[in-house]
Amino acid sequence: MSAPGPEVCVGAVAVDDGRLLLVRRGRGPAQGEWSVPGGRVERGETLAEAVVRELAEETGIEGVCGALIDWVERVDDRHHHVIFDFAVEVLDAHPPVAGDDAAEAAWVPLDQVAELRLVEGLAELLHAHGILEVIA
Repeated sequence: MSAPGPEVCVGAVAVDDGRLLLVRRGRGPAQGEWSVPGGRVERGETLAEAVVRELAEETGIEGVCGALIDWVERVDDRHHHVIFDFAVEVLDAHPPVAGDDAAEAAWVPLDQVAELRLVEGLAELLHAHGILEVIA
């Protein structure tokens, strides 16, 4: 059986009061690693709609999708994800509640993000776009 074709995914980069909203993946190829909230775009859904939906599903936080920050590809033997990461304006920065496939959700101070076990390439992407000052 051949692997499925590329899947379009989104990520929500939400920064509020010097903190970044992160989720620890509860399943899938990045299980146990921290990432920005996000996931697959559903059929008939725009990228912006997917960002807002995934943010709410994984953290219980409402937001407005802003500008595209960057995109990345993750390819392995079983998956091919094309991920579009968008800036998000949070409407209410209350404590997040992990939902959907997130094992944990938290507002993490920006100067502590690089200390976590992040998904591959996230620290570099955030650093390249001025969100993180230090990545090591």
